[in-house]
Amino acid sequence: MRNKVSIIGAGMTGATTAHWLAEREIADLVLVDIVDGMPQGKALDLQESLPIIGKDVVVNGANTFEATAGSDIVVITAGLPRKPGMSRDDLLSANAEIVGNATKESLKYSPEAIFIVLTNPLDTMAYLTMKVGDLPPERVIGQAGILDSARMRAFVAMELGVSVENIHCYVLGGHGDDMVPLIRHSNVAGVSLADMLPSNRLDAIVERTRKGGGEIVSLLKTGSAFYAPGAAVAQMVEAILKDKNLIVPAAAYMQGEYGLKDIFFGVPVQLGRQGVVKIIEYQLNDQEQAALNKSAEAVNQTVAALKSLVKF
Repeated sequence: MRNKVSIIGAGMTGATTAHWLAEREIADLVLVDIVDGMPQGKALDLQESLPIIGKDVVVNGANTFEATAGSDIVVITAGLPRKPGMSRDDLLSANAEIVGNATKESLKYSPEAIFIVLTNPLDTMAYLTMKVGDLPPERVIGQAGILDSARMRAFVAMELGVSVENIHCYVLGGHGDDMVPLIRHSNVAGVSLADMLPSNRLDAIVERTRKGGGEIVSLLKTGSAFYAPGAAVAQMVEAILKDKNLIVPAAAYMQGEYGLKDIFFGVPVQLGRQGVVKIIEYQLNDQEQAALNKSAEAVNQTVAALKSLVKF
């Protein structure tokens, strides 16, 4: 039986995610959106591109959730994007309703699906998905850490003029301005970043990583990033469907790891066919743990705000 992935929200992020996934030829795809004709048109356009690149997958578009029946993975990108000057948390109220409805409707037709959540505020929307869907924690994953780490890798590559394949960076914490790039654990071909770059350049890269999404929002003016988030989702989907047990940074439900409980938070996770196979715990020094705790507090505040809006 062929794998099936449904993407809820066929805007720039959802459609680009479908594009990256179609190129990997690992699942049939469904794009769902409330805008009449839009998901159907994008799906047909993508389907017509596949003979050119020689990929055999089926891509459908729909305005209702019936088309998602039997999905192995449901990707939620639906929600309002950030505008210049907005924080991710500013989107909480409107996107909570959108994500909650998408979760419940998807589960009617795919009760065993694994959920990957992109909608901001990311960590809190993943928490909402788990709660309103009454899902086991391993079946909900927030896409953030791969994206944030990729941004840091890109900035390091630009700075040093070396291949991105030689650069390994790890960004943990909440998907916000308090995310925690782990300099001590990041390297270029095994050489610590601290030995490759002066401290002032490292500090600049860390700051640009934290503000990476906002930088794109300010440039686009009418939307947010979509190429890199879509590529990050495709990597996660492939790891799950192929049972790769790939270790990547992603938002997972914390049950005591890193001293944190009852929040979704960016940590290294092992992804396999069941979703989150395990959470990997780095040995952090006091400074790194303090930064992680600060980031967790920001996530906790948003979760508290969510609980005042939604009754689980």
